Amino acid sequence: MSEDLHALEAWMQGCILRPDRAMQAESIRAHLVASPTLSPAARLAIYQRGYVARLLQCLEGQFKALCHTLGQELFADFVAEYLRAHPSRSSTLSDLGARFPDYLEETRPDAGLPPAEREAWADFMVDLARYEWALYLAFDMEGHEGSPLADPATPDAALRPQLSLRLSRHAFPVDAYHHGVRSGLSPEMPAPLDTRLCVLRKDFRIGIFRLTAPQHDFLARARAGQDIETALRETAAEHGVTAGEAAEAWGRWRGRWIEQGFFVAAPS
Repeated sequence: MSEDLHALEAWMQGCILRPDRAMQAESIRAHLVASPTLSPAARLAIYQRGYVARLLQCLEGQFKALCHTLGQELFADFVAEYLRAHPSRSSTLSDLGARFPDYLEETRPDAGLPPAEREAWADFMVDLARYEWALYLAFDMEGHEGSPLADPATPDAALRPQLSLRLSRHAFPVDAYHHGVRSGLSPEMPAPLDTRLCVLRKDFRIGIFRLTAPQHDFLARARAGQDIETALRETAAEHGVTAGEAAEAWGRWRGRWIEQGFFVAAPS
């Protein structure tokens, strides 16, 4: 690539990514010519608007419920500021929203206040964004496809959480709110509720499951590599239940979770 071409591409990229830094008329005229109907600045503006519109469309797809909640105009304002702070540097737009939840957390208007004094609506927006990004990732992450899932006859010692199983904890019932939006409803912002979730993919379909605190902690231990017996024993100790009560609970969870695709069978 010649130095002149490299410089021209760098200039064009700067104009598109940060138009406020490269809108001097003299600079534009030095690089672009007018068409029969458009000035150099007008021709450049087409690319600037098109680029931002494409990225906005992408983020709307990745954060549909958040866009609904904020309203398209306000969501677009957040996106514009986000793209200025974190321009796309990936060869794929699939990664575009990776930093968006953290950006919302970092730039919230009450970011400098203690957690107890922060606005609930901002907490909810960040919580919802994190949930939507986790769902988006679930479609592409490595899963069980191509390997058999566990079945009821699989012994406990061979049970392993399947690769796509992810756990999360939220301050709001973001799963129910998200489902309402995706169903065409306009739900109100929910009240805070400690919500523990499992998200996984089975046969290329996403499943979302609410968990109790003991279920969440048990699965977290299994995800970390503990065998079922150890994870059950340590979870029982943490939550102050007896070994018999823990075994009874596992008996209730086991069949349902195997049917829902939580586990694969470790190779013998």
